[in-house]
Amino acid sequence: MALELRPIPARDYDLVRHIAVAPDQVLFSGTIAQAFNTAEDGVDFHAIFFQGAAVGFFKIDRAYGLAQGLELGLRGFMIDHRHQQKRYATRALQVMPDYLRHHYPNHTGLVLTVDLRNPTAISLYRKTGFTQAQDLHFGGLFGLQLVMRMALPGAERLDFGNRRAQ
Repeated sequence: MALELRPIPARDYDLVRHIAVAPDQVLFSGTIAQAFNTAEDGVDFHAIFFQGAAVGFFKIDRAYGLAQGLELGLRGFMIDHRHQQKRYATRALQVMPDYLRHHYPNHTGLVLTVDLRNPTAISLYRKTGFTQAQDLHFGGLFGLQLVMRMALPGAERLDFGNRRAQ
């Protein structure tokens, strides 16, 4: 069975509550409990499944402060520590653009920040199609962050100018 991405409502916390990263990764991704305990307008939860079991989680922020035009923000991306090193993160990020195009058809790109002290994540994002923006972000909890962007498939067909989608 293939890897599957699915939106999950906040009421489905029990579906993903077991997902945890190593303690040194919590600084970068946060925890599932933190994600569900923080009410944020415009933020949607999504889970990564393999063979029917949730192995990962991420948030899509429709009002991300670093988004330009019709970009979405990718936040809190994590793979459960028991499922790391199985290429689930790589595969999830490879299928994410088509997945997001389906669920957010009026958006044209994806933006994220990654801590400069997280070379593993930087490498992962680069190899899955993100490019480093010219700007750095100083809003990280523990250090300077790179801003990385990726266009969504079919973005060139949309002619919305530079305004934000709701």
